[in-house]
Amino acid sequence: MADEASRSGDGGARGPLDGLLVADFSRILAGPYATMLLADLGADVIKVEGPKGDDTRTWLPPVRGDVSTYYLAVNRNKRSLVLDLKDDTDAALARELAARADVVIENFKPGGLDRYGLGHDAVRSANPRVIYASISAFGSQADPSLPGYDLMVQAISGLMSLTGDPDGPPYRAGISVFDVMTGMHASIGILAALHHRDRTGEGQHVEVDLLSSALSGLVNHSSAHVAGGEVPHRMGNAHPSLFPYEPLPVADGELIVIAGNDGQFAKLCDVLGLPDLPADPRFARNQDRTAHRDQLRPLLVEALAGHTRNDLFHKLLAAGVPCAPINSIAEGVAFAEEIGLHPVVQAGEGPAAVPTVRHPITFSATPPRYRLPPPGLNADGAELRAWLTDPRPPG
Repeated sequence: MADEASRSGDGGARGPLDGLLVADFSRILAGPYATMLLADLGADVIKVEGPKGDDTRTWLPPVRGDVSTYYLAVNRNKRSLVLDLKDDTDAALARELAARADVVIENFKPGGLDRYGLGHDAVRSANPRVIYASISAFGSQADPSLPGYDLMVQAISGLMSLTGDPDGPPYRAGISVFDVMTGMHASIGILAALHHRDRTGEGQHVEVDLLSSALSGLVNHSSAHVAGGEVPHRMGNAHPSLFPYEPLPVADGELIVIAGNDGQFAKLCDVLGLPDLPADPRFARNQDRTAHRDQLRPLLVEALAGHTRNDLFHKLLAAGVPCAPINSIAEGVAFAEEIGLHPVVQAGEGPAAVPTVRHPITFSATPPRYRLPPPGLNADGAELRAWLTDPRPPG
């Protein structure tokens, strides 16, 4: 819509990645998320799909019309081309696309594209400047028969051992967190390799995998083990190094309450009418509060019982104490809109436009654009086949 375009600062400006051609041989989530981030910033992303299409086209419900909202989430600003790599003609077109591309991204099992002449070495031979990005679950040296699912990596990495109540079963995260994280790492790696190419003229192979992204993304928990010799464990909603830093009960539900430092704890106590607690040696410093959380928690819970969620939310924020209601997704989107983040943008124009969640980065001069809705299967096939069979001009 026009108002959405003006609100995003589009105004027809070219994105920072305008002119970059990305051949996207990935599917499901990590790769498509990475390429959507690049496409939002102006890259021309050609989404290569097999005859049955990206698996997420069939992951439903929920749907918008008859299209999977999972697929819609990560595929705007792309053009779809169906190529059956088992067909010699289509495989040749795929190789031609890779030879013309600035970036090739794939998430086949390691070595899976070699049989079609689309592995890194073959593509690099035809296109020395290419940035070839490979996404896998466990890296190129792992057993290629290992399947690559986010849930497997949540289990193997240790994340699930941290998620859930201390005496309850382990839980997965509510989203495919490592797919998303790996997609972000892939886009960072691609951009870094492009910068290197600008300086040297050389392409390179960028490899990311879900398990490495997971261990990096576990940050303080993985550091607790590798640097401190500790093995973190499930603590429910509690934080191993801070208290309070969790949901606490109020008169009509729960509220996230955070005291990230001694000053915030003093302000919390002031709002709750507990002025003596900050001077109590059990609670004076963060490490003291963490060590004596079982003694401090009942005192806070008793004081919180006289407040409603909404009333306390505003009182604590006014006092400079971080806190938050536990919202539904709908309430989270509404809150983002309320504070001026404008989280929903229209991808494409007219009746075909699809509401999507906006790109997370704001640029002052080259804002993201939402030119195209997520494409139908092979929506651009005829145009792209004609382009790929047209001889390239010399040089």
